[in-house]
Amino acid sequence: METMIGRVGGVPLAVLGGLGAALVISVPVPALAQADRPPELADGWSTAAPRQTGLDEQPLLQLAVDIRADHFKRITSVLIARSGSLVYEEYFDDGGREALRNTRSATKTVIGMLVGQAMGDGLLRDVGAPILDFFPDKVPLQNPDPRKSEITVEDFLTMSSMLECDDWNSFSRGNEERMYLVEDWVRFALDLPIKGFPPWAVRPEDSPYGRSCSYCTAGVFVLGQVVSRAADEPVDAYARRRLFGSLGIQTWEWQRSPLGQAMTGGGLGLRSRDLLKLGQLYLDGGQWAGEQLIDTAWVERSVRPHARIDEETEYGYLWWLRTFNSGSASHPAWFMSGNGGNKVAVFPEDDLVVVITTTNYSTRGMHEQTDRLLEDYILRVLPGD
Repeated sequence: METMIGRVGGVPLAVLGGLGAALVISVPVPALAQADRPPELADGWSTAAPRQTGLDEQPLLQLAVDIRADHFKRITSVLIARSGSLVYEEYFDDGGREALRNTRSATKTVIGMLVGQAMGDGLLRDVGAPILDFFPDKVPLQNPDPRKSEITVEDFLTMSSMLECDDWNSFSRGNEERMYLVEDWVRFALDLPIKGFPPWAVRPEDSPYGRSCSYCTAGVFVLGQVVSRAADEPVDAYARRRLFGSLGIQTWEWQRSPLGQAMTGGGLGLRSRDLLKLGQLYLDGGQWAGEQLIDTAWVERSVRPHARIDEETEYGYLWWLRTFNSGSASHPAWFMSGNGGNKVAVFPEDDLVVVITTTNYSTRGMHEQTDRLLEDYILRVLPGD
């Protein structure tokens, strides 16, 4: 009599029973096969097998095994580019390659790219441009204060305006959940009071880089409308014309405000391959397929620290900045980040771009899980790790 009790590495295990005794038959687990080269499609990506770019494939193969064994929850895709080629592409849900991934606040970094485009097109003077200059129709404002006229594009790019807006504080007047309850999201943001600094809070003049950071989705939505007004067209139309089209991105889905404006603060749906293009664009200094889409100086400025989040994390122009540690090696990175642990991470010293998409929205430990995938598996593929 033979009873199946499970599989290891795809190999069945059996228990032979009889006469009150049982014998477990152990079967050697075969070595993991080599990673396949991703398919080369007509979407602008050249492809290669990981080994062709000097990467160790085994951590990637083990990664796929462990995700499918449910050791990591609700991971939907993992993609890696090395030296400009797509070298790894795996999907772990029914959506597959063509699914539009809602990476939530990773969208914020896209509007930073569009601000750079608008400056390159001569539509925006510089990051010191006052926000209120673009919205004379919103005046008079609630909670009037002369300091509101000093709030600039750069303040919203760095999450450091003086508006009382903090998505990480449920009591904040500017918490994004309160914004969703009103019709005019730009007016919601501009009507907010100026924040105060109680004794336990660090004032801007005492903060690194002279900015006190508080995470504010409303401000990034306003930035989208700044681009729209500067370009004299909807921000999503400008994105299609000046960014997505040049990258060969053909499908996307914007969330909308009650007034029908594209939600630039979160929720943009893109394919995983197209998310990877955004990271590669910045790794290559604003170039894609030999075309300079975003000024190199803007890219360099965007990924420099302008504010501090915590002891490990700094903030650029809507890019997160921190170092990941894998084995004995350290890997500085810039990354787009969204609720659920969604990440588009760029490792400039390693010539590496990584996309991890998930549906772990509002789940405890979501970002830590993604960081484990990066540090314990993906970065281990690099020589010397």
